Amino acid sequence: MLDKLKMMLSKIDADYTDIRYEIKKDVVISFNGKELSQIGSNSTDGFVVRALKNGGFATAVFTKIEDAEKVAKTVVENAKLIAKNIKKPVTLAKTDVVKETYMPSLKEDPRKISMEEKVDITRKANDVPLSHKEIATTNVTYRETIREKSFVTSEGSEIREDLVTVSLAGEIIAKDSNLVQNVRVATGGSDGFYTIRNPETNFEERTQIAISLLKAKPVPGGVYNCILNPSMAGVFTHEAFGHFSESDIIENLPAMREKMKLGSKLGSDILNIVDNATLPNQLGFYKYDDEGVKVRHTQLMKNGVLVGRLHSRKTAAEFSEPISGHSVAEDFRYAPIIRMGTIFIEPDKKTLDELFTLLGDGLYILDAKGGQTAGENFTFGAQYGYVVKNGKKTEMIRDINISGNLYKTLLGITAIGNDLVLSKRGGCGKGQMNIRSCSGAPHVIAQGLVLGGA
Repeated sequence: MLDKLKMMLSKIDADYTDIRYEIKKDVVISFNGKELSQIGSNSTDGFVVRALKNGGFATAVFTKIEDAEKVAKTVVENAKLIAKNIKKPVTLAKTDVVKETYMPSLKEDPRKISMEEKVDITRKANDVPLSHKEIATTNVTYRETIREKSFVTSEGSEIREDLVTVSLAGEIIAKDSNLVQNVRVATGGSDGFYTIRNPETNFEERTQIAISLLKAKPVPGGVYNCILNPSMAGVFTHEAFGHFSESDIIENLPAMREKMKLGSKLGSDILNIVDNATLPNQLGFYKYDDEGVKVRHTQLMKNGVLVGRLHSRKTAAEFSEPISGHSVAEDFRYAPIIRMGTIFIEPDKKTLDELFTLLGDGLYILDAKGGQTAGENFTFGAQYGYVVKNGKKTEMIRDINISGNLYKTLLGITAIGNDLVLSKRGGCGKGQMNIRSCSGAPHVIAQGLVLGGA
């Protein structure tokens, strides 16, 4: 395929061109309650061509190789039109020319596991919560996505890389009379089928949380000092901070560019945040982004000071900053956009017991449950929590919504644990879906969080 892509390139009259071809393979197995509601596999393929001409940058997507010549002419014509209608011509930051084939190291390739075995594992996981009388129903899905990518550029790069992602995830719904509580459950990764084997213990633990929530009290509204668990702190890092580290979000927002200027003091002195998609065996791992740039460890915040951000080749040139390898597409239907890879708060030295002692009185908030951001303000739900008194965890609480200001919250992180945990299932819907978006954190103390409730 690389030779065919190079032949296509040779017929495109542009200052720069790249072509990505993908074969995408999906497997989905879903249970809704006791019923197997979906089972199937699918394979699709297609091409994305991008062309830079006279400072205009255009993209075209097609699925039939016989359309390549027509698409080549169209994308160049579109680039010329764009060039005539923009104030500032597009330039691309320089990157290394790469010729490499990279296949991930997998502990059990899911492509070699039978559909029967995948169904059996999913059914057994789903049966765990349904064995409890308090559980009204479940929604549990096994999902497998494989992107087999071939990529060439007019600069000479030729890259083959596979991305293999599996997950077993869903919702456990408990009911007592008119009270309904739900808890999410998820496992998986990008390094092999083994990540979803033997899920029964995880599903049982999550089931017991759902059942316990039927007896939990709604959280009283107010302002609290809180310990956030790794899931909660990781989602905050991704949603409230991470998106503003994606350069295309702030590129055309002068006020945000000023606030997110490198060197700005945004967080507490102990706060360090990185995006490191080079970490092996993690959900967010990849080697090359969808512009053919090798992904780099990127320090975003150091001792509370903003020191870096995530870039495409276009934004790296715009900001005069180093490329980072974070331009990623959902699949062959899309041109890449800037995406987080593996973003997390770096661990410190405190044990969880020490954090409870430091907190004294407050709340222990666990596991993110949706949320949204509006500018620098955010609102997140949490699946459950506990009241903390005199450094000890006491009664369970539910119906938790946290709101706040990004910068105030970053400055209010006063202690960080030593127990970094990274997510095993991703999902970021910025423009496209990124199923490998990985976030994490240790436990942290965040002061002055506003919680809505009873």
